[in-house]
Amino acid sequence: MERYTLIKEVGDGTFGSVWRAIYKRTGEVVAIKKMKRKYFSWEECVNLREVKSLRKMNHPNIVKLKEVIRENDILYFVFEYMECNLYQLIKDRQKLFSEAEIRNWCFQVFQGLAYMHQSGYFHRDLKPENLLVTKELIKIADFGLAREINSMPPYTEYVSTRWYRAPEVLLQSCLYSSKVDMWAMGAIMAELFTLRPLFPGASEADEIYKICSVRGSPTEDSWADGLRLATEINYQFPKFAGVNLTALIPSASDNAVNLINALCSWDPSKRPTALEALQHPFFQSCYYVPPSLRPRPATVARTPPSATRTRGLSEQQCVKKYSGTLSNSKPSNFSSPKVHASSDLGVQRKLDMVSQDAKKNEKSLKSSGTQPKYRPPVKSNPMSVNRVRGAREVSDASEKLANMTIGSRKPMVGQRPPVKAGAPPVKTGAPLLKTGAPLLKAGVQWNGGAGDVYLRPVPHIQPGRTYTRKVVG
Repeated sequence: MERYTLIKEVGDGTFGSVWRAIYKRTGEVVAIKKMKRKYFSWEECVNLREVKSLRKMNHPNIVKLKEVIRENDILYFVFEYMECNLYQLIKDRQKLFSEAEIRNWCFQVFQGLAYMHQSGYFHRDLKPENLLVTKELIKIADFGLAREINSMPPYTEYVSTRWYRAPEVLLQSCLYSSKVDMWAMGAIMAELFTLRPLFPGASEADEIYKICSVRGSPTEDSWADGLRLATEINYQFPKFAGVNLTALIPSASDNAVNLINALCSWDPSKRPTALEALQHPFFQSCYYVPPSLRPRPATVARTPPSATRTRGLSEQQCVKKYSGTLSNSKPSNFSSPKVHASSDLGVQRKLDMVSQDAKKNEKSLKSSGTQPKYRPPVKSNPMSVNRVRGAREVSDASEKLANMTIGSRKPMVGQRPPVKAGAPPVKTGAPLLKTGAPLLKAGVQWNGGAGDVYLRPVPHIQPGRTYTRKVVG
């Protein structure tokens, strides 16, 4: 503790006192909670519920535990410092809070509760004194009565301050849940609007009486389990019809009254969860949602323009180089792989874009098989003129050769039909042409040996690649 300088005592409770202190090394202001009972082992300190719960939770609306110190069998908790608590603001307030202020505070507290309940804990002692405020920021503190949601009952009968205690706890139920925090939030929310407690009972019996006078007595339809709990302890509910909360909280809007009514339902199962409360219309104007509760954004993964341009050029070069081979081949079928349901939407979108690119590649490969149209060369370029002239001479020679006939010889008996490029070899049993030799076509190589009488095609060999242009024989 020599690293801290105690300045002033700011609070005193049942289990300990709270001091404002300064960390000497950095000058940071902190709050140190000094426990009143003695702790004779470190294991006993670490196993405290307040220590175990705060070590597992890290949220902007939950007070941060910085350090745990045990010195001379005295236990100290070092917390981040907050200016005041909500009770002090209500007590010293002369003018009602605006609904915007109440909405902002409650929205933050529900965020912290939603995170806490998802982490497996519920507070059990929510009250204005345990909600710490610094300017517009509010945080949940004092986890001395926090309990694991999955822990085995029975639970302690006496939890929380009486004015914010849920009716199932007042009726000594040992099977309550995190919904006790939601009841407390309903009572705190009403108190923020009126600056006075909603159910200020002087005892447990008087507390139930105050609740019945406001909410009306429970019935079989509203809370059958409550009637059973009352029978077990020989308690009979007073008969009240209840009052409209709009008359008790005239400064609250309809959405605010609706949320308080839901939070202060007799039946715990009818109270909303913290996450459901955040989605209530009362918080519709709130613009901030924390990352822990924010839905994953549907980000679209886009390819940079430079990468797209480079990929397009490489594909065009590939098509030009292998157009003869790929033009007759079957296009491959691309299908986007299945994505697991829990995967990000951006990944799914990216895979869909890959599938679309594959389809575009298929179209480009199909179109590459067709010969490009002739375009006249530029007159100022002599090289292009020479190329066109040479191409014309080659085409004229091929046409002349295609129209040639063998007229000086007699019809060759035993000549086989002409074979087209790419066709299978002609069987030996195929019928021979008797007379009238057909025209020799360009693109087929004809061979005539020194002592041969016939011109016959070269035995067909399956080509490694197929050419789209005709070649002079």
